[in-house]
Amino acid sequence: MFSYFQRLPLPQLTTQHQPPGDGLTGLPVIFYTGSPTTQTFTVDIRGFSVVIEATAESFTWHTGDATGQIVTTDPGAPYPDQTIEHPYRSGTYTAYLTVTWGATFTVDGSAEADVPGTTTTDGPPVTFDVLQARPVLTNPYD
Repeated sequence: MFSYFQRLPLPQLTTQHQPPGDGLTGLPVIFYTGSPTTQTFTVDIRGFSVVIEATAESFTWHTGDATGQIVTTDPGAPYPDQTIEHPYRSGTYTAYLTVTWGATFTVDGSAEADVPGTTTTDGPPVTFDVLQARPVLTNPYD
């Protein structure tokens, strides 16, 4: 069953980040994915109808900087409900998301059973700049 699970076209979840566009030093970048975290597949295996329910079990957020990665069990959320944040120094970074999938299966409506093992997918990379804001004194009377 595991070999069928590994060959399924599991989705590559997209990394979303806030603020959109450029980030700012001193203001953490928020990560989340709005992609579906469950998928159902029906396959024919030797004449039997097998339903495989794949579920995202863990999320590895590759931050693109020296800290490496953040591993979570939730897909994150956008502001103001964010759960995954990462501070950056100024620079250009490329982040992406690796999802570890587990699954259950049924054969012709049988009792549900676990697919042994997990498989992973890597989402497309997203590149963004983190800028350092500098205060500038101005004369309001000019």
